Amino acid sequence: MKGLIDFLNVLLPVLYITTFIFYYLDFMKGGKVFSNSKRLLLFLTLIFHLFYLLFRTLYFEHPPITNVFEIFTVLAFAVGFSYFILELVTDIRGTGLFIIIISILFQLISSFFIQDLVAVKDVLKSNLLGIHVFSALLGYSAITISAVYGFLYLILYKEIKLNKFGLVFNRLPSLEVLEVLSFYSAVIGFILLTFAIIIGIIWLPKAFPDFSYADPKLIGTSMVWILYGIGIASKVFGKWRGKKVVTLSIIGFVLAIASTMLTNFLAQSFHSFY
Repeated sequence: MKGLIDFLNVLLPVLYITTFIFYYLDFMKGGKVFSNSKRLLLFLTLIFHLFYLLFRTLYFEHPPITNVFEIFTVLAFAVGFSYFILELVTDIRGTGLFIIIISILFQLISSFFIQDLVAVKDVLKSNLLGIHVFSALLGYSAITISAVYGFLYLILYKEIKLNKFGLVFNRLPSLEVLEVLSFYSAVIGFILLTFAIIIGIIWLPKAFPDFSYADPKLIGTSMVWILYGIGIASKVFGKWRGKKVVTLSIIGFVLAIASTMLTNFLAQSFHSFY
């Protein structure tokens, strides 16, 4: 199985890059060949990636979350998977290249630097922890996708304001569609983060009897969760539309990144056990 794991580790960046090329060609040239092939390629890439993650879990007897490079490959999968679900739900296929490039970056870094850690702390062998981390990473991936659509919305908005009707205008969905995509992604991220928080509340007292709810990571995640909750409620029950919605999504993404960096590198947290 080890040889298969090493092979998939090399194969995955190739698959993601190939998928990106098809999405790029479809964006630049169009045509049924690229349009139909790119989704199939993304699906196959995600299947191979899922097998890779499962094989690593079985072979090393712990979820692939023991170091930053294992987490990077999970993030690559999470971003690709989140986009794939969104594409299936909306059937909007013109924005994939802007998302898949994120998976490429994460997977390239992981494939180059990932290590085989056989002996890990017992806390990292918990399947409940694995579910918690996967849910959180999927949630943050959806938030990332929401922010990308927010940036695309602002780019297209600027192009229209300047009366530029070139390739970006012709290939990207309308402002209304980009707003909806950003919102749907935010909703998916919010639901997944909610699930991760619930699992964390169940798991934490068992793994860390002396943990504190004042932990920096918990505070940062809660702030992101509350911000997106307010934004979603404002969209559904209020009158927020257009730039307000996508701007809040981008602010939430920046807050999530800043919170992750500060809690992982500067603050002391019980999350820093790998």
